[in-house]
Amino acid sequence: MDTVVRLHSKQAAAARMPQPEPLWREAVGRQLRDERHRRGERIADVAGRAGISPQYLSELERGRKEASSEMLSAVAGALDLTVRDLVVGSTEHLSGPPRPASAASGRITLLAA
Repeated sequence: MDTVVRLHSKQAAAARMPQPEPLWREAVGRQLRDERHRRGERIADVAGRAGISPQYLSELERGRKEASSEMLSAVAGALDLTVRDLVVGSTEHLSGPPRPASAASGRITLLAA
């Protein structure tokens, strides 16, 4: 009789993989978005005060763009924050729930898509 070997689905395999650490730009973006939402402001309003396009601010908030220190200063100022406030808040996002010890390998692998 034949033996049936069950293969794991990609979804099941992905669920077992440790989640990568968030990138700095993602933590900063999350902090910017959280602060903007807390203040009840629109992207266009904050972007206008910072002197950048709403599209660029949206990319910053989604962690898609790495902002220069000057750009972060402008956006932080538009939200009545200091760069220090932004760094402290972003650090809190990075220090979220601890990762399992097995996931802390310290290695980063980049794959071409």
